[in-house]
Amino acid sequence: MATRSPAISSVRSVTRQPLISPVWSRRIGLILLQILMTVILISFLVPTLWMISSSLKVSREVFAHPIVWIPESPQWRNYLKIFEVLPFGKFAWNTVVVTGLAVLGTVVSSLTVGYAFSRLRWPGRRFFFALMIATMMLPEVITLIPRFLVFRWLGWIDTFLPLIVPYWAGASALYIFLVHQFFRGLPMELEEAALIDGANRVQILTQILIPLSKPVIATVAVFALIQHYNSFLEPLIYLNGMDKWTLALGIRAINDSNVQNWELVFAAGTLMLAPVLALFIVAQRYFVQGIAMTGFGGR
Repeated sequence: MATRSPAISSVRSVTRQPLISPVWSRRIGLILLQILMTVILISFLVPTLWMISSSLKVSREVFAHPIVWIPESPQWRNYLKIFEVLPFGKFAWNTVVVTGLAVLGTVVSSLTVGYAFSRLRWPGRRFFFALMIATMMLPEVITLIPRFLVFRWLGWIDTFLPLIVPYWAGASALYIFLVHQFFRGLPMELEEAALIDGANRVQILTQILIPLSKPVIATVAVFALIQHYNSFLEPLIYLNGMDKWTLALGIRAINDSNVQNWELVFAAGTLMLAPVLALFIVAQRYFVQGIAMTGFGGR
């Protein structure tokens, strides 16, 4: 029987070796992925950066060609002019009141209703949970007229109540679903041990579950804050007097009254963006963790 030559075996073993080791192939893949993600991130940030840059320009530089990215002489006074054109401070305060109370109501109602659906056993629980999930498929415009008629009958038009009260009554099915999914991931042994020690349901929710729910609370709070902070349609329908307008309506008014001074519109938009951006940076760790732990993280 013929034997293989050592030289031939060594040549074959050399040819079988990959040109790039698996470790380096993974590193190169990660580098290429980082480059791709950086390019995508920059493409998303370009409009925002242009808005911030334009807020410091004079009128002739806003739509200059080629684009002027760095103003020749930054006009910081543009931010002061906003408060001279319209009561921008009043709009900001109204937004703080409406957004703060609506976000607080969303978090409280989502925690209580989510707890009832996920940890309690009562007749019709699954039916009503499915009915609540089904409401997520209804476009908001379908319920717009009935809600307006109800609020008009209650005498709530031109008040903040239509923008706040519904969210204290569990009007946000998505956030309830997020809390429900998170609570289902917590061990039942914690609740059983608390019941044996004599704790009631309110104590279990407030002293055991809520301290463990910081990620989902941060997630719901950030989502709800962005929703209420940027809301335009509902304030437009329910608020008539300018003294009750929010920032979304105020920026629209600045846009209508300063079509020749776009730098003021961009300055107002930058001021409106800053608080949300700062909050997202602060709560990013809890936000990402909450998304991962409520079933939207690819699990």
